[in-house]
Amino acid sequence: MSRNPDELAAHAQSLDFILNTVAAPHDLNAFFALLKRDGTMTLVGAPATPHNAPDVFALIMKRRSLAGSMIGGIPETQEMLDFCAEYGVVADIEMIRADEINEAYERMLKGDVKYRFVIDTASLAGAVAG
Repeated sequence: MSRNPDELAAHAQSLDFILNTVAAPHDLNAFFALLKRDGTMTLVGAPATPHNAPDVFALIMKRRSLAGSMIGGIPETQEMLDFCAEYGVVADIEMIRADEINEAYERMLKGDVKYRFVIDTASLAGAVAG
């Protein structure tokens, strides 16, 4: 998620779809501006406090849609992974070792996380033994 106004402006009205996975309250309107006419933003991240209501005119004037979805089960997750593999869709992540979980949690609470944390499973054996 970018907060840089120049980056956002450079991509105005260029996207058909946004899959919004951010699980923290943020300005949805900044992202509606990225959608083309008839574009859709689907929310799957569940913030602890509600988002502010989006600007209704950002939806109406460009026939944009806001949707939501619960996290899918195993079949849906496998279908999504297969789709991503076929089309080269990847995620930006920050790999951490298992012994860095507490630090990662503190960073998450402070909002100091740019990407999703992924635990290197190879480090799990050392964390359990240590």
